[in-house]
Amino acid sequence: MEQTIIKSTTAAVTDLVRLAQAGNSKLWVDYDKEADVLYINFGKPQKADDAEQGSDGIIRRRKNKKIVGLTILNASRYSENN
Repeated sequence: MEQTIIKSTTAAVTDLVRLAQAGNSKLWVDYDKEADVLYINFGKPQKADDAEQGSDGIIRRRKNKKIVGLTILNASRYSENN
């Protein structure tokens, strides 16, 4: 199990660093396994004043017109294992 976690983590590092650099340098990630929803916040999670869901199932959350987070519905569909 530990090797699976390490392998998955190292595979995601490039994308996580790219996300952190594109947004705030702090990146908060949370996954709700039961709901299959991935939450990505740029900086400490905060309330948004605007949200828009694209046809890709990704909700873009903004505050003062700046993206503060992403909510990815049915997140496991983006997994290599599916």
